[in-house]
Amino acid sequence: MRKLASIQRIKAVMPIPDADRLELVQVLGWKCVGGKGEFHVGDLVVYFEIDSFLPVCDEFEFLRKNSYRSNEFMGEGFRLKTMKFRGEISQGLCLGIDKLPKLQGMTLEEGMDVTEILGVREWEMPERAGSGGTMIGDRPGYIPKTDETRIQSAPELLNEFKGLPYYITTKMDGSSHSIGVRDGEISFTGHNFTYKDDGKSAFVEHVKAAGIPEKMKEYADVHGLSTLVLQGEWCGEGIQKNRLKLKKPEWFVFTAKMDDKRTDLATLRKICEYVGCQMVPVEEEGDDLLAKYPDEAALLTRAEGIGYNGTTREGIVIRPVVPVHSYTLSGPLSMKVINNKYLMKNDD
Repeated sequence: MRKLASIQRIKAVMPIPDADRLELVQVLGWKCVGGKGEFHVGDLVVYFEIDSFLPVCDEFEFLRKNSYRSNEFMGEGFRLKTMKFRGEISQGLCLGIDKLPKLQGMTLEEGMDVTEILGVREWEMPERAGSGGTMIGDRPGYIPKTDETRIQSAPELLNEFKGLPYYITTKMDGSSHSIGVRDGEISFTGHNFTYKDDGKSAFVEHVKAAGIPEKMKEYADVHGLSTLVLQGEWCGEGIQKNRLKLKKPEWFVFTAKMDDKRTDLATLRKICEYVGCQMVPVEEEGDDLLAKYPDEAALLTRAEGIGYNGTTREGIVIRPVVPVHSYTLSGPLSMKVINNKYLMKNDD
């Protein structure tokens, strides 16, 4: 699960030109704006990532003017997003531990996850709840959630790519949807839920019309698999404002899993070709990521520019050509780098 709120240490404090009351502080790979003199290098603080949805309570009331949101899906709260102060990008929020009553008296250590303790949830757009059709339960356990970790949240991931052949794909702006086949039974899921095959899901109707679920069953049978999972981004009209400007909806597959193991790039391509689905665009393949992109700044620059269909790229996803276990993630090595210029334009 994503650490939306965690105990972290201030790595650097930097001035902001022409700002008398503000300065820039760095936590992990993130930089955010704080009050001048409020934080010092080495301080333990609570860091809230962007896309955090903080509960309505006294300690967060100072966020009301710029961050208050309310809708039927999420309820009331304060949503943290990418912002700009005096020309500096601020991503997230640092608060002193003494300002959070629920943490008082606790033994706190760097890296500790306090998301649930503070009642923080991940912000999700209301349209995601209705994009799949009739919800009939949570995702099956063999179909994992598709969240990727941002490089700023775990800068140490970059070193784990050292010497590994890698590939970079376009981060598609849509809604996460998956298809799973387990012992011949098919499941259709969104980011969090399983959807009923009742004719009400545009995604289910789309993939069925293309024959993808049946082809997946066939592929699993031919290769003697108990489970086969394809996960991708469902994009088009009515989904995330159709920022890819698609004339018709499309499902872009980015992960294949066979018997609970992520496939390599070559196998992913073969499966997509066999079942007749579109894979996310592969922008680049190389032998050593660090040799070309030695730090976060280089990767953030790489994430900028024009992406699919001539639109502003949301970002990129980076993976080893052959899956490798990440000790940082306790799972397959992978990371995403979001285009900050895209966030400033579209992070609503």
